[in-house]
Amino acid sequence: MKGEGDKILRANVRGIYTTALTKLLLENGFEIVNPSLAIKRRFGLHDNFAPPDLKIKDRYDLQGVRVLGTLKAVNNLYFILQSCLDDVITRRWLVSVDGVYRGNVVDSDEYGVYVDVGNGFIGRVPRSEITYANEKQLTVQVERKRIGAKQPILTTNLKIVGNYAILAQNSKVGVSLKIRDLHKRAELYALGKSLAPDGWGIIWRETSADQPKEILENEIKMLANKVSTLKEKMVSEGAPALLIEGLYFMDVEFPYFSKKCMDKLRTSAAPTLDGHHFYKSCGGKVSSALEMAERLLEEGEAKENVEKSLREQILYEFPEEDSVVDIEHVKLSGTVFHLGQATIEALNDKELKFKRIIRSDGFYDGIGVEKEAGDTALSETKLGEWHITTKYFSSDGELKGTYINLNTPVEVYPHAIRYVDLEVDVCIKPNGSVQVLDVEKLEKALENGFISKRLFETVKEKANIVAHQNFPSE
Repeated sequence: MKGEGDKILRANVRGIYTTALTKLLLENGFEIVNPSLAIKRRFGLHDNFAPPDLKIKDRYDLQGVRVLGTLKAVNNLYFILQSCLDDVITRRWLVSVDGVYRGNVVDSDEYGVYVDVGNGFIGRVPRSEITYANEKQLTVQVERKRIGAKQPILTTNLKIVGNYAILAQNSKVGVSLKIRDLHKRAELYALGKSLAPDGWGIIWRETSADQPKEILENEIKMLANKVSTLKEKMVSEGAPALLIEGLYFMDVEFPYFSKKCMDKLRTSAAPTLDGHHFYKSCGGKVSSALEMAERLLEEGEAKENVEKSLREQILYEFPEEDSVVDIEHVKLSGTVFHLGQATIEALNDKELKFKRIIRSDGFYDGIGVEKEAGDTALSETKLGEWHITTKYFSSDGELKGTYINLNTPVEVYPHAIRYVDLEVDVCIKPNGSVQVLDVEKLEKALENGFISKRLFETVKEKANIVAHQNFPSE
């Protein structure tokens, strides 16, 4: 994507969303680097080994992707996703990965020293790295451990990261173990010895193996200039301040409608069955069965026959009436609350009902009554609907009140029911009064960039409709 004379942004994509994301990126001016054979064939691309501005790969739970790249590239992807996907959740980390900060020491304990690096982030430096106990400010770097966490892991062992090399403070020359050619290793070692600035060692990355000497020399000059800039800023800048910028991270969640939109994007580039990305995110036997079915589709089998065969193969992988499943209640921040096990009472194209037994005492805040162990929560929704209605009953069957939770449409997985909580609740108290709660939390989510303006307006509209439908008649 070009902008204000800048170079075209390059992206490297891997994982179950690759084809759909490649389609989206190409349509928005990105260049795809190091494409797989399938992607080259589907989009008519050629080999391109240029360093990427953006790396995208699957999350471990397959419910979205993890993104690491330059600030411009990450922000461009952020705007693309929010403009194209109805319910996408985008969680940008406001700390620069590999970024070097001058921070204020705010606390310490047996585990380490806590440093305020700005933007509301306080990270931890291991106690073993602290030389002087009474330091008021520290120059620290954000480690790649626990990327995305509220508390970054920091280090005082500084590195300046490039595409082909890393300058490491108080280190020796090193060569990536992934470079196996002994002649190339010796060549890079000798080059590193001749180029390393005082007080810094050069660690050659795997990508350096195929680069000409001139390219590597130019990168070391560029990294050495960053070292000089760092030394100047360590003296001149106050704290907290970002001294040397690194990369930026974004966690992306693809709920119900986002997966469906991804299916449509993929369909334009490859034979794709309805529900492709949902089935892929199931993993295991379901994902394998989908791959086999789509091979038949590529070979010319009729789509309706392939879909029927797939449904028959995976039918018994999914829950049915009387099945017991986990409830995954995902917050916009990314935290997953496991609400316990539920028994499915109805599951078909028109409705989903499930029942939970409350295991501990507490309080139902929205409806203003006590929560008691032994209460029953009976939940009901429809596939594709933006809310779940849950009625709470006492152990003797008395209705205590009703929560209507605004959320992304429920997805029923082989062992769990999953949705993203969209903060707003409509509560109906035992006396029939109706109250809409937590709109301010939704506004905060919009401010933080977790949701798009379009999703914000959708949730408010759905909440108003639900509240009106349940408002007591005069």
